[in-house]
Amino acid sequence: MSATYFITGTDTEVGKTFITCALLHRARLDGLTAVGLKPIAAGTDAQGINEDVAEITAANHVALPPEVINPYCFAPAIAPHIAAREAGVEVDFKRIQASVTAAQALADLVLVEGAGGFRIPLGVDRDSADLTVALGAPVILVVGMRLGCLNHALLTAEAIAARGLTLAGWVANRIDPAMSRFEENLGSLQALMPAPLLGVVPHAPAEGSRGAALMLQLPASGVAHRA
Repeated sequence: MSATYFITGTDTEVGKTFITCALLHRARLDGLTAVGLKPIAAGTDAQGINEDVAEITAANHVALPPEVINPYCFAPAIAPHIAAREAGVEVDFKRIQASVTAAQALADLVLVEGAGGFRIPLGVDRDSADLTVALGAPVILVVGMRLGCLNHALLTAEAIAARGLTLAGWVANRIDPAMSRFEENLGSLQALMPAPLLGVVPHAPAEGSRGAALMLQLPASGVAHRA
């Protein structure tokens, strides 16, 4: 059976898509077939293309229909629940679950990238945490290494645990190359986070997400070759 992980972040703009693609490349290096999904995206160019979705599609090992990779795509780059309301659309978790099931039939590993942070609203009475629970997936947390990340990372880890979900691991992604006391902050997170560190990615690594793959590892359990 395919292993499925939900990729969330300590905030928006912390490199979730970059790390998702890097983990897809890592899986290829490990001899696994992997695909990524971005169920909810907001922000498109003049051609109606969302950059995150395009990057994940390019990194996927297996071709999937666009509607499977990205069931919901909204034009304005705003909070997804606001974009959905303005479009007169309700985000249906069953539709997303169907996409995940379709992807699981084709890959050893499925990575589902969330929108924004872990508690980003997706409607009047639901948020990204609720979606993760509906999918029943363990979580990989991308920590954007910058001032304030300790609080954001620990609060997110608490929120994940409060939903009865497993934090399978976290990635330290150095989005601020000038971050003061980087090593000390990294050490604090390693001591305080209730999950293993899957890798430290420097700012703008050579060869982009392919280069970052060399600095990452997949969670120790739950990923195996398909029979």
